[in-house]
Amino acid sequence: MIVILKKDHDPQQLENLKVWLKSMNIDIHLSEGSQHTVLGLIGDTSVVDADLIRALSIVEDVRRVQEPYKKVNRKFHPQDSLIDVDGEIVGGGKLQIIAGPCSIESEEQICGIAQSVKAAGATMLRGGAFKPRTSPYAFQGLRKEGIELLLKAKKLTGLPIVTEVMDISQLDMFVDVDFVQVGARNMQNFELLKELGRIKKPILLKRGLSSTIQEWLMSAEYIMSEGNEDVVLCERGIRTFETATRNTLDLAAIPVLKELTHLPIIIDPSHATGYSRFVAPMAVAAVAAGADGLMIEVHNDPEHALSDGIQSQTPEQFAKTVRTINAILPNAYKY
Repeated sequence: MIVILKKDHDPQQLENLKVWLKSMNIDIHLSEGSQHTVLGLIGDTSVVDADLIRALSIVEDVRRVQEPYKKVNRKFHPQDSLIDVDGEIVGGGKLQIIAGPCSIESEEQICGIAQSVKAAGATMLRGGAFKPRTSPYAFQGLRKEGIELLLKAKKLTGLPIVTEVMDISQLDMFVDVDFVQVGARNMQNFELLKELGRIKKPILLKRGLSSTIQEWLMSAEYIMSEGNEDVVLCERGIRTFETATRNTLDLAAIPVLKELTHLPIIIDPSHATGYSRFVAPMAVAAVAAGADGLMIEVHNDPEHALSDGIQSQTPEQFAKTVRTINAILPNAYKY
């Protein structure tokens, strides 16, 4: 249920309303915008008399929310969320470009790529330290050493860093990581999501391999329900019957999410397509559709990469992609 207040409501009456609602064990999410103040009511709202609230002089309207997600819901929070990642704001109109290798392989590799992508226009640096691989025999990442190397690259370039956590036991190693990624395979690891909801770090939540948008939003709700509201969504392609690409990039998710939620949406065309030659056109399409950012894999020697070289752009290809994106950015769809 949401309660929409009149523009010039009496603060004391609002306080009285909040006290009354809390007496019924209703949690309140307050969202103050330029046009409206909205109270999002979370809990067993069947005990709340909507007509009684509607009759109050400070109330403009009362609406019941049918969707199972609440804190994520745009009805609870009409304004777009702005997520601060070490000074870089995700959402609000500035396109964020996250770039870097699938896996951190060495200090020379990650630092060299970091310098290249920054020069080309990247605003954040990605790199995998813990790698969830389909095969147990594939490269699993450098783990703690990888995070240490990523931090060296940040010190060198100043770029905020993004890397994936796979398990609650690893969180102590993420103290200095700026943007904690939840991979597709962990989108419904609910114990991990709840733990991430208790830390004060921005979370990049990737969509699951075959997850619906509602399931994805419910996973974000798990994080936000524990108190951490700094969540960014990442569409990375979903599994369909199509085999020409690694996954199927759901660009329609951008307008759908802009309607349903206030959270920013980033697109990962690298994992979505699985081939470096398809990354640029899908990145351009995502920006044109109004995405808040991109995540692109870049490797200085894709043919010898320890993971996902086939979908990684070279620094030169990435620089060309950024130039193309900047050319069309003024004409991107505005919501």
